[in-house]
This record gives sequence, structure tokens and C-alpha cells, in this order.
Amino acid sequence: MTSAVLEASGLGKRYGRKWALSECTLSIPAGKVVGLVGPNGAGKTTLLNLAVGLLRPSAGSISVLGGRPGSTARQLARVGFVAQDVPTYAGMSVRDHLRLGGWMNPGWDAELARDRVERLRLDPRQRAGQLSVGQRAQLALILAVAKRPQLLVLDEPVASLDPLARREFLQGLMEAVAEQRTSVILSSHLVADLERVCEYLILLVNSRVQLSGDIDHLLATHHRLTGPRRGRQTLPGDQQVIGESHTERQSTFVVRTEGPVLDPAWSVEQLDLEDLVLAYMRRAVEERRRPALELRS
Repeated sequence: MTSAVLEASGLGKRYGRKWALSECTLSIPAGKVVGLVGPNGAGKTTLLNLAVGLLRPSAGSISVLGGRPGSTARQLARVGFVAQDVPTYAGMSVRDHLRLGGWMNPGWDAELARDRVERLRLDPRQRAGQLSVGQRAQLALILAVAKRPQLLVLDEPVASLDPLARREFLQGLMEAVAEQRTSVILSSHLVADLERVCEYLILLVNSRVQLSGDIDHLLATHHRLTGPRRGRQTLPGDQQVIGESHTERQSTFVVRTEGPVLDPAWSVEQLDLEDLVLAYMRRAVEERRRPALELRS
């Protein structure tokens, strides 16, 4: 396995005049469970479809496991994919899906697939159209992991699941990761789920990467500072301001810094992952609005 499962440089995808993804530069390390988060329309599905070879870039380049996505049968066999609509064939039984998986994938692990079906108590004779939404999602995950991929790509696989089914799906995912040491890219709106299972974060907003890195490091280097009102220009140069708010007497800043906050005037709080994501999303929205406001003034 290469040192990076996905590398992108200046990657972009355009539909007509609209860029669904632009200037995306990433290097995702191998062996990680990566959370991909962002608002609707941010470019998450576009990035994942480029990663599995369903789309071709309009600009820049992307490499997955050292090769061009979807370029060869061998490359396709190395990547497992569960699309946003959790695709299964309604008229086919669970057993038929496993047979199809074995026919289409040279590295198919039939024993692993049967074992997971038994553990999840899926009836091999039951048609996919008769399964619950959660059971269909589990079947799609079985089909993806039983090909024994080096990289597993999941596009919003738990969005339509109830809390119990969502937890069961994520538990099944982590079992597969532990058994196979597979790298994972998991797209989701549910930040709490990402915090539970992911080690690495990528945040997309307005079709651009706003933040990426190991979650533990990101949380350790972001702080909320609250204290007497002051302007951002008074902060040390090593404190990058991500967001700020002010009342008549008080200022609150979200800052990123590698060093300690030494000013005793500040009350310092750690951010959780949702706070961190929201801070960057707000900053991206404000930056997008700023040129329009400047034109009006």
C-alpha cells in the first residue's frame, strides 16, 4: 500500500459554468478512517465519485492507491464503494447478491461475506426489496468489504438510518476495518458519528477544502478564547483567528495555534469536533459574502 491512499492536486470538476469542486489539494494517509464533512453542495459526493472513477476531473489530478481511479480492473478491485443511495437490487435475494459479488470481484472472500450475513441475521433467501433500510445498508457494506479492498469509500451511508441502525452499521464498519486494516473515507453530515469512528478529518465548504488533518491534533490546536472586548489585531501573530463575536464588553475568538495561550485575560476552552466544523463553515460563508458586501458599500 502506498503512503497516501488519495492524492489530489488542484483537482476540480465543472458542470457548465459551475464548479462542483475546485482547487482541491489533498494527501490522505493510508491506514486511517477519514471523515469527510461539509454542507449540502460542498462537493463531497463529487470528490468521492472522482476517487472511485465515476467522474473524470475538469482540472488538476487525482491518484488513488498510486493509480488513476477506475483505470483498470485491478484498480477497481482495490477500492470498495457504497454510494449515497446504498444501491442493492430489489428483486434479488441476499444470496444472489453474494453470488454476484463473487462473480464480479476476483478477490472476493465468500466466507467473510457468509459470516457477516449470519452475524447480522440476514435471511439469505430474502429479497433486498423486502429488507429494512438498515439491513440494505448492511448488505451494501458486506458487498463492499468482501471484495477485500485496500480503500473503502462510503458516501453518506447512514443518512437515512435510525439511531440504532446507524450505530449497528458503524459497528460493522469498524469490525471490518479492524479485521482487514482497510483505509476508509466516510462522508457524513452527522459529526457525532464521525467523532466516534474517525481519526482524520476533511472539511469541504463552497467546493473547496477548508480544513484537513488528524482529529486529535486539530482539536488540540484550536481554542475558544473569551475575555474583555478587544480587536483581533491585539492577538499574537501565531494565533490564527477562525471566528469571532463581540458584545459591548466581551469578545470571543476561535483561534488556531500550535503554542499555548499565555494571556491571563482569556478564559480558554477546548472545542469539540462539531464546534470546530461549525467555526470553519461560518468563516467560509462569511468570506464568500464579503466581496458582495464590499461591492454594495
